[in-house]
Amino acid sequence: MDEPLNLRSKSRMSQVLIELDLPRDWKEFKLPPALDSRLQLLLDKQDETGKLSRPERQEAKAIAELGDMLSLMKLRARRAERRSQK
Repeated sequence: MDEPLNLRSKSRMSQVLIELDLPRDWKEFKLPPALDSRLQLLLDKQDETGKLSRPERQEAKAIAELGDMLSLMKLRARRAERRSQK
């Protein structure tokens, strides 16, 4: 039986500092609706059947990682905006 997808698996991460101008719409850093719907469909399938195929797990993991990255960017943009307003 395949293992359920662990969206919080630990992976090695490198740190890179990149300076860039934030778009005015940084509050919109989120998964596009189609990707969000696809991730939800995959997670619902996993809940219902208890498993996903390897390609489905890889796809779900990639979408979840993208969502995490966008959330982190949004939080950092918010923090940078607060600092610039002081």
